[in-house]
Amino acid sequence: MIEFVLFLGLCFILGGLAVASNPSPYYGVVGLVLASVAGCGWLVSLGVSFVALVLVMVYLGGMLVVFVYSVSLAADPYPEAWGNGLV
Repeated sequence: MIEFVLFLGLCFILGGLAVASNPSPYYGVVGLVLASVAGCGWLVSLGVSFVALVLVMVYLGGMLVVFVYSVSLAADPYPEAWGNGLV
């Protein structure tokens, strides 16, 4: 069980780094979803499943609305990702 909790902690940190360091909102939202699911999985492993469910609904709902708004403002047909040379 401890390995699973440590794995969720690692996914949470990597998801946060993906959100912070990605230049394109298209790919940054993948890190956002990864971090929120890992954080809620961590809460479920602690036994507070209702709080985890509320956090998934509120956090992902609110942040995905912001994501859709930023994508509509910065519509780029060829978004930059980590693998590009300029990034």
